[in-house]
Amino acid sequence: MSDPGFGIYVHWPFCAAKCPYCDFNSHVRHQPVDQERYAAAFDREMATMRERTGARTVTSIFLGGGTPSLMKPETVGAVLESVARHWTVPAGIEVTLEANPSSVEAERFRGYRDAGVNRVSLGVQALNDADLRFLGRLHNVEQALGAIRLARETFPRLSFDLIYARPNQSLEAWEAELNAAIDHAADHLSLYQLTLEEGTRFFQLHAAGKFVMPEPDHAADLYQLTQEVTAARGLPAYEISNHARPGAESQHNLVYWRYGEYAGIGPGAHGRFIENDRRTVTFTERLPERWLDLVELKGHGVIGGEVLTRSEEADEYLLMGLRLTEGIDLVRYETLAGRSLSSRRISVLQEEGVVAPVGNSRLRATPAGMIVLDAVVADLAR
Repeated sequence: MSDPGFGIYVHWPFCAAKCPYCDFNSHVRHQPVDQERYAAAFDREMATMRERTGARTVTSIFLGGGTPSLMKPETVGAVLESVARHWTVPAGIEVTLEANPSSVEAERFRGYRDAGVNRVSLGVQALNDADLRFLGRLHNVEQALGAIRLARETFPRLSFDLIYARPNQSLEAWEAELNAAIDHAADHLSLYQLTLEEGTRFFQLHAAGKFVMPEPDHAADLYQLTQEVTAARGLPAYEISNHARPGAESQHNLVYWRYGEYAGIGPGAHGRFIENDRRTVTFTERLPERWLDLVELKGHGVIGGEVLTRSEEADEYLLMGLRLTEGIDLVRYETLAGRSLSSRRISVLQEEGVVAPVGNSRLRATPAGMIVLDAVVADLAR
């Protein structure tokens, strides 16, 4: 079995505005953030995590948020230097920074590149001004396309996100928008269906009848169209919501989906790594100021976690791995679970057309199975 990797995730929790669909740990602050103080706290928490993970070779770094492109290039540089000080970071590994088109500047992009960022993920979300306003975005289509052009000129690799299954979105409109996106894409797209998350503004507005979500059958048709168009244009899905030219898959996200290990640094960050021969989960304080105080007081902001049982590890591997078109390694599942998957259940699901073997050693969800993946996983895990 190949090593699924060890990633470092650093969470920058601040945004210029809170999007109505977003349930991520993001916060709006109307006073300037003390970036030097946060960079020092990231470094302290990394030192604590290094004690827990031991010496490791990093396979990818991801600066997420929030809006990491609100960081100064000097702050990004300090964060990346901290990672390299605490773990081994080979030259040329994937270093991704999330950015919003509204906070993109040429000088800042060059600064990120000089600091060591080699991949940018842009939160475009729509190529339609009316829908961008509906989604609460601070940019318009012209700004989004300008940011894409600038990113392509500055960084070796680029991805951007779009949200579909928006209210009143027709198949024809989404096909045209998706083709336009592919025309501008470099080698990777993340295409997510709009979902209503409890606690968000959209959840409240929908409950109050302010807008209507697409019917499930229409959402499924939009998903199927997405798969067909991206495959035909050379960016097939390698995961339910992620599409890439062969070889351009996100290495950091593959760490998650292949059930690798990662250290989570910053407010609200989660980690999963092997400690004392067991997979350990960590999560940190979500409120940035409280996290900062905790780190300065005791060297980390971790407020909870658990040690997973073998059965829980196996269930997580199943849940994550079947999101990938490559599927799961059956021997690895058996090693984690201490038992093999039921051949009877696999046969039934195969007859239903929702799973398929890959040679003699792997199992994957079919395109039909991806649409009902939660049910497939639940059936296999019994």
